[in-house]
Amino acid sequence: MCKKISFLTLGAALIAAPVLAAPGGAKADTDGNGTLTRAEAQAHAAERFAKMDYNKDGKIDAADRTAKRAEMQAKKFASLDADGNGSISQAEWTNQNAERAAKRAERVAKRAEAGEAGEGKRHGMRGHGKRGARHAMHGGMMAKADTNGDKAISQAEFQVAALARFDAADANKDGQVTADERKAQRSEWRAKRAAPAVPAS
Repeated sequence: MCKKISFLTLGAALIAAPVLAAPGGAKADTDGNGTLTRAEAQAHAAERFAKMDYNKDGKIDAADRTAKRAEMQAKKFASLDADGNGSISQAEWTNQNAERAAKRAERVAKRAEAGEAGEGKRHGMRGHGKRGARHAMHGGMMAKADTNGDKAISQAEFQVAALARFDAADANKDGQVTADERKAQRSEWRAKRAAPAVPAS
Protein backbone atom coordinates (compact mmCIF):
# COMPACT_ATOMS: atom_id res chain seq x y z
CA MET A 1 0.00 0.00 0.00
CA CYS A 2 2.80 2.40 0.94
CA LYS A 3 4.62 1.74 -2.35
CA LYS A 4 1.42 2.32 -4.29
CA ILE A 5 0.80 5.67 -2.58
CA SER A 6 4.40 6.70 -3.16
CA PHE A 7 4.09 5.92 -6.84
CA LEU A 8 0.83 7.74 -7.20
CA THR A 9 2.21 10.92 -5.66
CA LEU A 10 5.49 10.74 -7.59
CA GLY A 11 4.73 13.04 -10.49
CA ALA A 12 1.21 14.23 -9.94
CA ALA A 13 2.12 17.85 -9.40
CA LEU A 14 3.97 17.81 -12.69
CA ILE A 15 0.88 16.71 -14.57
CA ALA A 16 -0.97 19.66 -13.09
CA ALA A 17 1.86 22.13 -13.72
CA PRO A 18 0.91 23.19 -17.28
CA VAL A 19 -2.50 24.37 -16.07
CA LEU A 20 -1.76 25.52 -12.53
CA ALA A 21 1.06 27.88 -13.48
CA ALA A 22 0.73 31.37 -12.05
CA PRO A 23 -0.37 34.17 -14.41
CA GLY A 24 2.41 36.10 -16.12
CA GLY A 25 5.41 34.42 -14.50
CA ALA A 26 4.45 30.86 -15.38
CA LYS A 27 7.22 28.54 -16.52
CA ALA A 28 4.87 27.01 -19.06
CA ASP A 29 3.89 30.44 -20.39
CA THR A 30 7.00 30.76 -22.54
CA ASP A 31 6.08 34.08 -24.15
CA GLY A 32 5.10 35.58 -20.79
CA ASN A 33 1.79 37.02 -21.98
CA GLY A 34 -0.21 35.55 -19.06
CA THR A 35 -2.16 33.21 -21.34
CA LEU A 36 -1.26 29.55 -21.68
CA THR A 37 -1.74 27.94 -25.08
CA ARG A 38 -2.28 24.24 -25.65
CA ALA A 39 1.07 24.04 -27.44
CA GLU A 40 2.82 25.63 -24.43
CA ALA A 41 1.09 23.19 -22.09
CA GLN A 42 2.13 20.24 -24.25
CA ALA A 43 5.75 21.42 -24.47
CA HIS A 44 5.89 22.01 -20.71
CA ALA A 45 4.45 18.56 -20.00
CA ALA A 46 7.16 16.99 -22.20
CA GLU A 47 9.85 18.93 -20.33
CA ARG A 48 8.50 17.95 -16.92
CA PHE A 49 8.16 14.30 -17.92
CA ALA A 50 11.81 14.25 -19.03
CA LYS A 51 12.88 15.63 -15.64
CA MET A 52 10.81 13.10 -13.69
CA ASP A 53 11.98 10.13 -15.77
CA TYR A 54 15.19 9.79 -13.74
CA ASN A 55 16.36 6.53 -15.28
CA LYS A 56 15.33 7.60 -18.80
CA ASP A 57 13.36 4.45 -19.55
CA GLY A 58 10.39 6.33 -21.02
CA LYS A 59 8.08 5.98 -18.02
CA ILE A 60 7.56 7.32 -14.50
CA ASP A 61 7.28 4.57 -11.92
CA ALA A 62 8.57 3.39 -8.54
CA ALA A 63 12.08 2.96 -9.99
CA ASP A 64 12.26 6.68 -10.69
CA ARG A 65 11.22 7.48 -7.15
CA THR A 66 13.96 5.16 -5.86
CA ALA A 67 16.50 6.87 -8.10
CA LYS A 68 15.37 10.29 -6.91
CA ARG A 69 15.59 9.25 -3.26
CA ALA A 70 19.10 7.83 -3.82
CA GLU A 71 20.18 11.09 -5.46
CA MET A 72 18.82 13.13 -2.56
CA GLN A 73 20.56 10.86 -0.03
CA ALA A 74 23.84 11.19 -1.93
CA LYS A 75 23.52 14.99 -1.89
CA LYS A 76 22.69 14.95 1.82
CA PHE A 77 25.73 12.76 2.54
CA ALA A 78 27.97 15.03 0.48
CA SER A 79 26.73 18.08 2.41
CA LEU A 80 27.59 16.35 5.70
CA ASP A 81 30.96 15.02 4.50
CA ALA A 82 32.63 18.43 4.56
CA ASP A 83 36.17 17.13 3.96
CA GLY A 84 35.05 14.72 1.21
CA ASN A 85 36.79 11.69 2.69
CA GLY A 86 33.79 9.37 2.27
CA SER A 87 32.82 9.26 5.92
CA ILE A 88 31.02 11.54 8.36
CA SER A 89 32.86 12.39 11.55
CA GLN A 90 31.27 13.38 14.84
CA ALA A 91 32.55 16.92 14.30
CA GLU A 92 30.94 17.12 10.84
CA TRP A 93 27.64 15.81 12.22
CA THR A 94 27.71 18.26 15.13
CA ASN A 95 28.56 21.15 12.82
CA GLN A 96 25.65 20.31 10.50
CA ASN A 97 23.24 20.21 13.45
CA ALA A 98 24.55 23.55 14.68
CA GLU A 99 24.06 25.10 11.23
CA ARG A 100 20.48 23.81 11.07
CA ALA A 101 19.75 25.16 14.55
CA ALA A 102 21.17 28.55 13.58
CA LYS A 103 18.99 28.68 10.45
CA ARG A 104 15.90 27.75 12.48
CA ALA A 105 16.68 30.49 14.99
CA GLU A 106 17.11 32.97 12.14
CA ARG A 107 13.71 32.02 10.68
CA VAL A 108 12.03 32.37 14.08
CA ALA A 109 13.62 35.80 14.55
CA LYS A 110 12.42 36.95 11.13
CA ARG A 111 8.88 35.77 11.89
CA ALA A 112 8.98 37.61 15.22
CA GLU A 113 10.09 40.79 13.48
CA ALA A 114 7.21 40.40 11.04
CA GLY A 115 4.75 40.10 13.94
CA GLU A 116 4.22 36.36 13.49
CA ALA A 117 5.67 35.21 16.81
CA GLY A 118 3.76 32.22 18.11
CA GLU A 119 2.09 31.61 14.78
CA GLY A 120 4.75 29.40 13.23
CA LYS A 121 3.58 26.16 14.77
CA ARG A 122 -0.03 26.73 13.82
CA HIS A 123 0.98 27.77 10.31
CA GLY A 124 3.10 24.66 10.03
CA MET A 125 0.22 22.44 11.05
CA ARG A 126 -2.07 24.05 8.52
CA GLY A 127 0.63 23.68 5.88
CA HIS A 128 0.95 19.94 6.56
CA GLY A 129 -2.80 19.59 6.23
CA LYS A 130 -2.80 21.36 2.90
CA ARG A 131 0.10 19.26 1.66
CA GLY A 132 -1.76 16.13 2.71
CA ALA A 133 -4.82 17.23 0.77
CA ARG A 134 -2.70 18.00 -2.27
CA HIS A 135 -1.00 14.60 -2.08
CA ALA A 136 -4.36 12.87 -1.93
CA MET A 137 -5.61 14.83 -4.92
CA HIS A 138 -2.41 14.22 -6.86
CA GLY A 139 -2.58 10.51 -6.07
CA GLY A 140 -5.99 10.38 -7.71
CA MET A 141 -4.61 12.26 -10.73
CA MET A 142 -1.80 9.74 -11.16
CA ALA A 143 -4.22 6.84 -10.88
CA LYS A 144 -6.30 8.36 -13.67
CA ALA A 145 -3.21 9.00 -15.79
CA ASP A 146 -2.19 5.34 -15.58
CA THR A 147 -4.82 4.30 -18.11
CA ASN A 148 -3.49 0.78 -18.70
CA GLY A 149 -3.08 0.03 -14.99
CA ASP A 150 0.59 -1.02 -15.19
CA LYS A 151 1.62 1.22 -12.25
CA ALA A 152 3.74 3.34 -14.58
CA ILE A 153 3.05 6.58 -16.43
CA SER A 154 4.29 6.58 -20.02
CA GLN A 155 5.10 9.81 -21.82
CA ALA A 156 1.92 9.42 -23.86
CA GLU A 157 -0.19 8.93 -20.72
CA PHE A 158 1.50 11.94 -19.08
CA GLN A 159 0.75 14.12 -22.11
CA VAL A 160 -2.87 12.96 -22.30
CA ALA A 161 -3.42 13.73 -18.60
CA ALA A 162 -1.75 17.15 -18.85
CA LEU A 163 -3.79 18.15 -21.90
CA ALA A 164 -6.99 16.86 -20.32
CA ARG A 165 -6.38 19.23 -17.42
CA PHE A 166 -5.66 22.04 -19.87
CA ASP A 167 -8.90 21.34 -21.73
CA ALA A 168 -10.84 21.27 -18.46
CA ALA A 169 -9.48 24.74 -17.59
CA ASP A 170 -10.14 26.10 -21.09
CA ALA A 171 -13.72 27.11 -20.31
CA ASN A 172 -14.51 28.75 -23.66
CA LYS A 173 -12.60 26.11 -25.70
CA ASP A 174 -10.51 28.63 -27.61
CA GLY A 175 -7.27 26.70 -27.16
CA GLN A 176 -5.98 29.10 -24.51
CA VAL A 177 -6.16 29.24 -20.71
CA THR A 178 -6.27 32.76 -19.33
CA ALA A 179 -5.49 33.93 -15.83
CA ASP A 180 -9.23 34.18 -15.12
CA GLU A 181 -9.80 30.62 -16.29
CA ARG A 182 -6.95 29.35 -14.09
CA LYS A 183 -8.40 31.26 -11.15
CA ALA A 184 -11.84 29.78 -11.77
CA GLN A 185 -10.40 26.28 -11.94
CA ARG A 186 -8.50 26.73 -8.67
CA SER A 187 -11.68 27.99 -7.00
CA GLU A 188 -13.54 24.93 -8.26
CA TRP A 189 -10.86 22.60 -6.87
CA ARG A 190 -10.92 24.34 -3.51
CA ALA A 191 -14.68 23.99 -3.35
CA LYS A 192 -14.45 20.27 -4.13
CA ARG A 193 -11.79 19.73 -1.48
CA ALA A 194 -13.84 21.66 1.09
CA ALA A 195 -17.03 19.72 0.33
CA PRO A 196 -17.83 17.04 2.93
CA ALA A 197 -17.32 13.48 1.80
CA VAL A 198 -20.50 11.63 0.91
CA PRO A 199 -20.69 8.37 2.90
CA ALA A 200 -20.99 5.20 0.86
CA SER A 201 -24.48 3.78 0.88
